[in-house]
Amino acid sequence: MKKILLTGGSGFIGSNIRESYLFSKYEFITPSSNELNLSNTDEVDNYFENKEFDVVLHCATKPSHRNANDREDLFYTNVRFFENLERHKDKYYKFINLGSGAIYDMSKNNSNMNEEEIFKNMGADNHSFTKYVIGKQIQNLDNFVDLNIFGIFGKYEDYTIRFISNAICKAIFKLPITLRQNRRFSYLNVDDLPRILDFFIENDVKYHSYNITPNNFVELKDLANMVKKISNENIKIKIANEGYGLDYYGSNIRLKKEFNAKFTPIDQSIKKLFNYYKKIKNKLDYNKLLIDK
Repeated sequence: MKKILLTGGSGFIGSNIRESYLFSKYEFITPSSNELNLSNTDEVDNYFENKEFDVVLHCATKPSHRNANDREDLFYTNVRFFENLERHKDKYYKFINLGSGAIYDMSKNNSNMNEEEIFKNMGADNHSFTKYVIGKQIQNLDNFVDLNIFGIFGKYEDYTIRFISNAICKAIFKLPITLRQNRRFSYLNVDDLPRILDFFIENDVKYHSYNITPNNFVELKDLANMVKKISNENIKIKIANEGYGLDYYGSNIRLKKEFNAKFTPIDQSIKKLFNYYKKIKNKLDYNKLLIDK
């Protein structure tokens, strides 16, 4: 049984990994941020002093989203997380970094991006630039791989700001579904991620960077209509601005050349998530759904 250090185990993706079949297949060690402060070099040095792992699965990040309590020192903190772990690469065999499509630069139109284009643009904002710098480091590190996840959705995400969950929760309360502007996105169901991670845990791969994205993009307007149809309610869909915003979707050709990745159809994924939120309706904060961020 492989021994895996999982960082960020209490976050959205980490929580879903902990509930997946991976937790019975492998031995996971999941220190909280109170037990291991990844930005503190001395703490990380002490943590690794008498420990060894087969894999480090790095999901921890200081968030930059609209609901983040603290967005100061974003670049410094996230790069330091990575460097503090990288300096102990003699204590593990493989490092899997859960990266982002932001590596292609969020200020640009990202349409069907492939991994050969990763360093064509240098991220203009702190979030994108962080992914760019860490991604460049990974290119030169043996047994390190960067997984570029574009959109990802599922239970435990912040339903007050994440589009699919927000649309579902609004529909459950018969509130209008709101869009700033229609966009084309790659959206990965978080339930499809464990099988992909399992492949990278078990196999040595050809490249240092892979887009983790479904076969096709989806438009936000179409997602809103899917939610409306599933809700069976006459929900209004409001789009603030006409036309399309920047594209944010990638190609998975490199991934599928090495792994038979299968993705749950988006309508099935949304229906399952809708039923989840319907069951926990009494735990949702109605007032927070009245505010568009």
